Amino acid sequence: MRLLALLVLFISINGHGQWKSFIIGVRGDTLNRVDMKDKKQGPWVVKVPDLRGERGYEEEGYYEDDQKEGTWKKFSLDGVKIAEENYRWGKLNGKQQYFTYNGGLLRVEHWRAIDPANAYDTVAVYDVNDPNKEVGQVVVKNDGKAMKHGQWTYYDPREGRIEATEQYVMGKLQTDENGMIADDEIKPLSIRTNNKAPADTAGKKPVKPQAILDYEKKNSNKKKVKVRDGNTGG
Repeated sequence: MRLLALLVLFISINGHGQWKSFIIGVRGDTLNRVDMKDKKQGPWVVKVPDLRGERGYEEEGYYEDDQKEGTWKKFSLDGVKIAEENYRWGKLNGKQQYFTYNGGLLRVEHWRAIDPANAYDTVAVYDVNDPNKEVGQVVVKNDGKAMKHGQWTYYDPREGRIEATEQYVMGKLQTDENGMIADDEIKPLSIRTNNKAPADTAGKKPVKPQAILDYEKKNSNKKKVKVRDGNTGG
């Protein structure tokens, strides 16, 4: 019996020998693992307490080489799900959902992460009124950040009905005329028509698409257009 106990202990120590630190969950699984290179690996659970009027939360998901990967869920300290996010290469990617502390759906976002191995990414642009009609392509430089890409939907969390929708293409808000509106700090992207090879834009100043020029001309005498960014202030 004593030999068996020593054998089990040896297997346990040997199995955790690759981790610099870890915790054992309530189900006996190994969580919050940090490898010998100080990188987070595998399943993680994080608890943030209430602080200075900000509500605390619990977050759970998976790390690969110190970067969030796959689905991460966030809960209030009362156990209500307040967010479900998806990650790729440590950045938001795909569908994201956010809820109130009462559980009502607040908004659904879509993001696109770029493979760190690629210097540029190219995506098709579709007619905002006809999702099957391609009107061009966007070429964007990889600056290491995820970009808003796809439909954003805002809900009335009490009634569950849709209040507004927005369509983004690699960080730019698409208008009904298929023009693009970007935040001031975002540089214009080059749009090319179908079946034309993209020009080498490295080191060159980006050229504004005709859609943006037409939009600026149309609204030159109007007040600055404000764009919702999905921020709810907590």
